[in-house]
Amino acid sequence: MNLFDLTGKNAMIVGGAGGLGMLVAKAFAEAGANVCIASRTESKLQAACEELKAQTGKEFKYYVMDAGKEDQVEAVAKQANADYGHIDILVNSQGVNKKHPALEFPMDVFDMVMHDDVASILMTCKHFGRYMKENGYGKIVNVTSVRGKIATKGPGNAAYCAAKGAVDMLTKQLASELGPYGITVNAFGPNIMKTPMMTKVFEMRANEAGVTVEEYLRQQGAGLPMRRMSDPEDCVGTALFLAAPASDFLTGNILYPDGGLTAIG
Repeated sequence: MNLFDLTGKNAMIVGGAGGLGMLVAKAFAEAGANVCIASRTESKLQAACEELKAQTGKEFKYYVMDAGKEDQVEAVAKQANADYGHIDILVNSQGVNKKHPALEFPMDVFDMVMHDDVASILMTCKHFGRYMKENGYGKIVNVTSVRGKIATKGPGNAAYCAAKGAVDMLTKQLASELGPYGITVNAFGPNIMKTPMMTKVFEMRANEAGVTVEEYLRQQGAGLPMRRMSDPEDCVGTALFLAAPASDFLTGNILYPDGGLTAIG
């Protein structure tokens, strides 16, 4: 038995047009799965599918969906399960981060982060999970963060840390409720990563520190046991493990491909 073989499995990657989501989609396809992706912007989904096909030689289907709107989630869950016969693997890679000092945090922004980062995951798990229950099998993989376990030293992340802590507990509760139906629910929590989305943040912080971006990243990585910053590729193996037969008896766990940050943080 190949513990990491996904042949015959159908996977949905929510947030699959983003950097990490695309890497997970590629890895799953290379492991044998049929993969579809979902996100809000059709042009980005089309570009992602074209790039993934060029990289793997496989076809990828996409669904336009705002994971924060339950009617759209329910409709896509129904359509994807009809198109593929069954969705076996669900990866939740959606979410946002809005930064404000805690004493000045706008409550409407806080509510938006909690909705997009937490409620959206409950909605996708709810609607895709119903089909998994009928099929007697499912793998749900949520993307959380080290910030669900340890806070940041600087200000700005009250909503993000609260949301990721909620995702962690939601993952555990879903694992408890869905386990009897043959569904595992786990999550992985990356450290801050060198993604295109973070480019402007790194540039701003490097400028504030009076160093180059390369030097800033080197300094940040030097404090970790692995002595380097994280790349999105560092998370792909963890995602594959949680979706594969290798983790069939693992549920309700949060794994941290974080270079050792949570070990010393």
